[in-house]
Amino acid sequence: MKTRRAWRVSEREAAKREAAESGAARIPGLLATGAGALRGRVGWALASVLVLVVGLVGAWLFAGSDRPGTPPDTRARAYQDYDACLLTDERGIVSGAPAAPVWEGMQAASLDKRIRVTFVPVMGEKSVENARPFLNGLVQRDCEIVVASGAPQVAAAEAAVEKNPEVRFVTVGTGAGASHDNLVRVAPGATLKDDIAATVKRLAREG
Repeated sequence: MKTRRAWRVSEREAAKREAAESGAARIPGLLATGAGALRGRVGWALASVLVLVVGLVGAWLFAGSDRPGTPPDTRARAYQDYDACLLTDERGIVSGAPAAPVWEGMQAASLDKRIRVTFVPVMGEKSVENARPFLNGLVQRDCEIVVASGAPQVAAAEAAVEKNPEVRFVTVGTGAGASHDNLVRVAPGATLKDDIAATVKRLAREG
């Protein structure tokens, strides 16, 4: 015989089962409602957008496969694989410095022949011994043309001519040393800029 408490427990359990069953029964209805919504205007809109995106991507890929490579930017300078490097005193290429017209001539040559030009100032003691490591650095950087301005730099460059026959040296001054096939001396003066430009262009053309 069941007591009153037992009856109450049984009623509670029955109510819980009924609630769970009713909730589970609602899930298929909710899913069906969502599916119906997707099949309506919202579904058509999403499907249309998806088809449009896929079509655009496919057209872009198809057009890209038949299209030749993107042309290079005409504004970019197409340099030759040729480097002309300037060795200066500690003043560098500032206006009024001895190397300023030399650098201007090298820049003019670069605009004409598309040659890369750089410069390195020798800092510290004004001597051939101090200039030599800077010069060796330019040679190790594979500078095809090494231009030297200033007495210590010129002396270091001319001393390195025989050891580096593959490098073309250009020195600014009227040196009285021996001549070499890979050494060009340019005299300082009013036409120094134009003379440097012409010399660098000629050496680059000769290779």
